[in-house]
Amino acid sequence: MKMLVVEPDRSTSDSIQMFLSSEGFVADFTDLGEDGIDIAKRYEYDAIVLELLLRDMSGFDVIRSLRAGKCDTPIIVLTGTSSVENKVKALRLGADDYLTKPFHKDEMVARIHAIVRRANRMTHSSVAIGNMVVDLANRYVTVDGAFVRLAGLQYSVLELLVTRINRLVKKELVMDHLYGGRADEPDEKIVSVIVCKLKQKLEEAGFDTRAIVNVWGHGYRLEHSLVNGSAPMLTH
Repeated sequence: MKMLVVEPDRSTSDSIQMFLSSEGFVADFTDLGEDGIDIAKRYEYDAIVLELLLRDMSGFDVIRSLRAGKCDTPIIVLTGTSSVENKVKALRLGADDYLTKPFHKDEMVARIHAIVRRANRMTHSSVAIGNMVVDLANRYVTVDGAFVRLAGLQYSVLELLVTRINRLVKKELVMDHLYGGRADEPDEKIVSVIVCKLKQKLEEAGFDTRAIVNVWGHGYRLEHSLVNGSAPMLTH
């Protein structure tokens, strides 16, 4: 899961980064509202963590700008101000949740998972492609009704493919989704390794992995016309 954190306090940012990494999240950080708006509009995130008290602008204006710009990424406000007025204002502007400092990391992680699940349900909760069903809300995969155990990175790649059926998913997007441009991110060749292992597990389960097309030098595409059965079905 990939996060954007807009937080001006360095010690708080370091703390958030530490526990998000321990939970398997990939996170980008900025201490400025304007940068947060620009980054959120340029890249795809599962959720945004936002402080209201920023150096360059109000967090309320960040929410307002993102929602006006049709950015529907879930936003969880994390701030030191606990007034009812601020909570109501943030939620009315388009925030999805509100958490006050000091906070417990387990509660924050649970709230992040909750708002991402809600966002997935608002679009579609599962995608059926041939004999494979990907449950986006609960993050699991079945083939012919049988559960397929995937590693976290393998599932993340499959999620990118099924939510972009018939569209090219570039390796750069996969790397950004998995590692978020970290300085220590592995070589791009790791994408081929992850896709190879993903296809192996799906094929062993009975899915026709010829549908996962390698567009040489560019990326991958999940082609539903190469899957036996009807067009993909999105269930709500």
